[in-house]
Amino acid sequence: MKNRLMFALIFGLLLASGAALADGDPAKGEEIASLDCIHCHREAGKGATDTPPLAGMDEAYHVEQLKAYKSGERTDEGGLMAMTVEELSEQDMADLAAYYATLK
Repeated sequence: MKNRLMFALIFGLLLASGAALADGDPAKGEEIASLDCIHCHREAGKGATDTPPLAGMDEAYHVEQLKAYKSGERTDEGGLMAMTVEELSEQDMADLAAYYATLK
């Protein structure tokens, strides 16, 4: 009985720590965006003539798209997005998505 309880406790803690990692930090996302994304997607993710706006984008969809660029599943003319996301971790992607989701 004690072993089962211990297993359940450890399993629950592992699940909780994984969920915490998946959540994005908007402040960290803003830092990342100010270094790379702002050049094409402009201030506050408003976009430009040749780049889409990111402000208000659904977090899960945004992460999915960033992963698709990183894996090569999705491409853009010139491959700029692939180069931009190349060094991003999954946490970086979650942080970016959380930041842009806060913008209107």
